[in-house]
Amino acid sequence: MIHTKSLHFSYGKGTDFNFPDITASSGDSLLITGGSGRGKTTLLHLLGGLLRPQSGQVVVEGTDIATLSEKKLDTFRGKNIGLVLQQNYFVASLSVLENVVLASWLATGKQAETKAKELLEQLGLKGQEHKLPSQLSIGQQQRVSIARALINEPKLLLADEPTSSLDDENAYTVADMLSGLAKQFGTALVIVTHDQRLKDRFPNQISL
Repeated sequence: MIHTKSLHFSYGKGTDFNFPDITASSGDSLLITGGSGRGKTTLLHLLGGLLRPQSGQVVVEGTDIATLSEKKLDTFRGKNIGLVLQQNYFVASLSVLENVVLASWLATGKQAETKAKELLEQLGLKGQEHKLPSQLSIGQQQRVSIARALINEPKLLLADEPTSSLDDENAYTVADMLSGLAKQFGTALVIVTHDQRLKDRFPNQISL
């Protein structure tokens, strides 16, 4: 589903990153670890098309996303890439359900409300659909973020530090959910993290 080749990115002033080549197929999970400043989030943003490399390739479902125009990249990302970011950016005035449905409407023009409800229930959020995100715990908000990332059944799911703000129990629960859902949906999962607790959960790992 995704592979990279010779990725290079620079912020200038001597901050240069040369990333190892990575590959993840349908249903696979890949854990990318490394200390602060090693470029974990930069790599995730390159994989998701939020940043463009100075050189190299990011190929998702046979498409080198670095070659797409901004408009085509936005469309491609909406249909093929799910993002679980370190900060859960929700529309504060919309309910949990409405936030998840919004992601389907923006990408496809359709409101997949039934699928959104099913995902939320699968993620243990039945009965929370009509609450505001601010009324949920941090762990529950992270699950809403996962539901929103999966609503369009992406080919690639990217998660940036998905467990860093969670206690042990919730961290393991979210990690297992991500892995299980990737297999269920046939999605390639890439997690970037410094959370050492996840190392035992994901045998396929790269350290930056």
